Amino acid sequence: MKPVRPARGAAQAPEGPSDLVSPAVLLNPSFLRLIDGLQEAVWLVCARTHAVVAVNAASQALLGLDARDLVGSQIESLAATPEDALFWMDAAIGRREPLHTDTMMRHADGRMLWVSRRISHVPQPEGHGLWLVAMRDQTQQRHHDEERETLLAELRATLESTADGILVTDLAGRIRSFNQRLASLWGIPEDLLNERNDDAVQAWMRRSVVDGQGYAMRLTAIQESPLLHTSDNIKLIDGRVMERVSLPQWSRGRPIGRVYSFRDLSEKLAARQRIEELSHNDMLTSLPNRRALLERVDYAQAMARREASPFALLNVDLDRFKQINDTLGHSYGDRVIKEVAVRLKESLREVDTVARLDGDEFALLIHQADARGAEHAARRVQEAMSRPFSFDTLSFTVTCSIGIALFPGDGASADDLLASAERAMHWVKESGRSAFRFHQPRKDVDLLSRMRLDHAMRRALQEGEFRLHFQPQIAVDSGALIGAEALIRWRDPHRGDVPPSEFIPVAEESGFIIAIGQWVLQQAVAQAADWLKKGLRVPVAVNVSALQFQQPQFVDTVAQTLRAAQLPPDLLELELTESVLLRDADEALHRMQALSELGLQLAIDDFGTGYSSLGYLKRFPIQRLKVDRSFVKGLPGDASDEGIVNAIVQMGRALKLQVIAEGVETEDQLAFLARCGCQEYQGFLCAPALDPRSFEHRFKPADAIGTPPAAHASAKPVPVSAAEPVAGPSKPTVRLVRGA
Repeated sequence: MKPVRPARGAAQAPEGPSDLVSPAVLLNPSFLRLIDGLQEAVWLVCARTHAVVAVNAASQALLGLDARDLVGSQIESLAATPEDALFWMDAAIGRREPLHTDTMMRHADGRMLWVSRRISHVPQPEGHGLWLVAMRDQTQQRHHDEERETLLAELRATLESTADGILVTDLAGRIRSFNQRLASLWGIPEDLLNERNDDAVQAWMRRSVVDGQGYAMRLTAIQESPLLHTSDNIKLIDGRVMERVSLPQWSRGRPIGRVYSFRDLSEKLAARQRIEELSHNDMLTSLPNRRALLERVDYAQAMARREASPFALLNVDLDRFKQINDTLGHSYGDRVIKEVAVRLKESLREVDTVARLDGDEFALLIHQADARGAEHAARRVQEAMSRPFSFDTLSFTVTCSIGIALFPGDGASADDLLASAERAMHWVKESGRSAFRFHQPRKDVDLLSRMRLDHAMRRALQEGEFRLHFQPQIAVDSGALIGAEALIRWRDPHRGDVPPSEFIPVAEESGFIIAIGQWVLQQAVAQAADWLKKGLRVPVAVNVSALQFQQPQFVDTVAQTLRAAQLPPDLLELELTESVLLRDADEALHRMQALSELGLQLAIDDFGTGYSSLGYLKRFPIQRLKVDRSFVKGLPGDASDEGIVNAIVQMGRALKLQVIAEGVETEDQLAFLARCGCQEYQGFLCAPALDPRSFEHRFKPADAIGTPPAAHASAKPVPVSAAEPVAGPSKPTVRLVRGA
C-alpha cells in the first residue's frame, strides 16, 4: 500500500520506506505539521547520510524548488559554500555544535539569495538523529541596508566635499553629525569631536570668538526658535570673520533639528577691501585715482559753497615722458612716476590732495586757494620738479606743464573743473611746455565748435558732400596749360560752403586727414583718367599731409589707386609739405624714392615757409618747388618778398628743379616772376579752381593740352585764349594741406 501524499505545500517526507530517514519521522505526521507551521524555511537532514528527508512549504518558496526536488538531495549539493563544506565534514565525524550564520544560496531562476541560517542537531530515540536547518530570506533587507549605506556614504561625501563647515544638531542642540571642514575652520581637536562631547565642542567654539557671551546668547535664541532662518557674521579671535547660516531640518512635515553651515569670509572681505582700495587708489603710487579725486572735489565744492571759500584744481603733466620710457625702459619710467608722486606730495599741505589720473598725468586739489594761492602751489611744484632725478648712475631733468582751474569760475562740477584744468595744461604744451597757465573760459566755445565740425566732417565724407575743383597751372613764358591742382571743397547742408582753411586743421588734429587725403587721391586720379579717355591729357597735382605720408601702406595705396584707374603715373604729382622732411629724413627719402620709382612726380609745397635745408633738397627725388602765396602777395614792391622769391627761383635753377608760384592775381606779379625766371604759376590771374565740367569747357581736347611737368621745355605750348575772361579774386583759393 502506497503512503498517502500530503497536500501540495505541506511538509513532505519520501514516499514509501527508505533507509534515508528515521521511521520515527515517517510515522510521526505531527512532527511534519510542526515544521510546516513555521514561517522560516526548514529542512530536516539525516545526520547519518546528510540527505534531506523533509521540507516545509516555506523552504520550497524560498528557493523556488518543489519538495520532490529537495527531498533526497544531499545537503552538500544545496549549500556548497566553503563554510558549509567544513561544517558538514565536521558533522560527518560526529560533531554536533550548532551553526548560526549568514550565507548565500541560489534560487531556481539563478538569483543569489542572502539567507540567515541556523543549523541545530535534533536527537532521535533511534539512529543518529536529524539536523534541522532553518533559513530566513535576508535578501531584501540586505538591499535596503546597502541602499541606506550608499545614501549615507553619498551624504557623507557631500558633506565632506563642500567648502562650508556643516554641523547638524537636534532640537535640544545635541550634535548629530558634522564634517571635517567644520573641525578645520574652528580648529576643533579631532579627539574632542570623536568623544561626542557636545558641551566641550560648544565651549571650544564659544572661546574661539571675540564676543563669547554674545555668541552664546545668539545661539540660545536660535535653538529656542525651531523654525527660524538665520545668517550671522562671527569674528574670531585670530582675526577671521566667519559667516554662520542656520536652517531648520524637517522630517515628515515637522522640524527635527537644525543645520548650521559655516564659511570663512576673511579672503572674500579682504578681496572686497582690496577692490575698494584699487577702485580709489593708483596701484603704482598708492595715490588717489581719478574716481577718488572726483569724490574729493565734490566734497570740496560742498564745503566751498557752505563756507564761501574757493579752491583750485591743478592738472600736472610731465613733459616728454615718453622719451624716458623709450630710452630707459618702463621700469625707469615707473621709478620716475613714483618719485614725482613723492615730490608733489612734499610740495603741498597735508589737507591738499595729490592724485594720479593716468600715465604721467597728475591732479592737485588745493583747498581754500584763490588765484594767488594756486599760483604759489604751481610754483612750488615746478621748483620741486626742477631738481635732477638720479637713478643708479643716471641723472636727468623732468619738467612739467600745469593747467589751473578755479572754483567756482571754471566749472560747476568736478568733471567740468578737471576738464578746464586739462585744457589749460594742453595750452601750456602748445606754447612750449614747462610752465603753468590758468584756464580761460572763452576758449570753451572754440573747442566745442571744433568737436561739432569734426563730427560734421566725418558725416560729410559718408554722405558724399565733398567734391574736387581743379586750378589750372600755366607756363609763364607761353601761357600753356601744364597741369592742374586738385583742391577739396565742402558744402554743408546747414553751414553752407566751409572753407578748407577751417576744416583741414581740425582734420589734421583728429587724424581724419588720412581718410580725406585718400578720398582726394582716388577722386583726382579717377578724374585725370576720365579726362585722358576724352583726349584731355592733364597732369593732376594732389596735396599730401605729413600724417598721410607717414602711413606704412602709403606707397602701396598710391600704386593701387593708379592701377585701379589705369592712369599713367607721369600724370600724377604729389605735393608734400616741408614738415615731411623734418620728421625722419631717412624714412622720408626711402618713401619718396619708392614713389619716384612708380614714375609719378614729387613737389615741395609752400616752399620757404618751413625749415628745409639744401642738403635735403639735393638728396630727395623732387621735380618742382612751389613758392608760397604769402611771398607772391607783396610782389612787386615789397623788397623782402622780392628777395625771397628771387632766391627760391635761383636755387631751383641751381638744383635743376621747376619752380611754380601760387596765388598769382595780377599782371604785375606775373611780370616780376617772368623777369626773375619763374617757369610756372597758378592763381586767379588765370582762373580760380574750377569744377571738372567747367575745366573741360575751358580747356578743349582739341587743344592737345598737357605734358609731364619734367618735359615742359620740349612741350609745344598751348596758349590760353586772350578772349576768355580772366577770373578775379572773388573767392579765396584754399589748398588741401595749408589752405589760404
